[in-house]
Amino acid sequence: MISSLRGTVASVGLQSAVLDVNGFGMQVQATPQTLATLRVGGEAQVFTTMVVREDSMTLFGFEDAEQREVFDTLLAISGVGPRLALAVLAVHTPEAIRIAASSGDDKAFSKVPGIGPKGARRIVLELAGKLVPLEAPGVPKNTWQGQVLTAMMGLGWSEKDAGAAIDAAVSDAPEIAATGDVGQILKLTLRRLGSDGARSSARARTL
Repeated sequence: MISSLRGTVASVGLQSAVLDVNGFGMQVQATPQTLATLRVGGEAQVFTTMVVREDSMTLFGFEDAEQREVFDTLLAISGVGPRLALAVLAVHTPEAIRIAASSGDDKAFSKVPGIGPKGARRIVLELAGKLVPLEAPGVPKNTWQGQVLTAMMGLGWSEKDAGAAIDAAVSDAPEIAATGDVGQILKLTLRRLGSDGARSSARARTL
């Protein structure tokens, strides 16, 4: 099992790169984001996963271990091969994938070329509980509040707005907050934000 490579970048293409590792040219398939970090002639390290088929052995390279972890988790889903898993990482960051998986956001996966609505729903179902948002610096640890706040900030909300939305949502449904179920609380908060946005638009149309 080759878990990482370190060497001199010999070439960089649109879908792959070659690293010279002690005289051996090792080709790795990678996302455009990872390939953009490589410079011909420069030293580099990539984290790798080897996918073995009957007629081939292919290395897939990643900028960090988190990308590799998400890639490996996606590969465990029925119907998702390495090319499709790589396409998901080309469209979304690992944290965005974690957030989509934990919140049941199948539309996020529908944005990936090659994944239709049914496939996106299957991916969300199979990822449930396997990928959760990582905690952001400064967010309280080991609490659902911190995890939900991290997820909301990852979706683009400011810490202030996200915190206010979470407080409002759980005050409406304290029984859900009492469970500490991060996924359910996140869904509740997103629904609350969507409802508030719809009311704001309705008010604007009447002015």
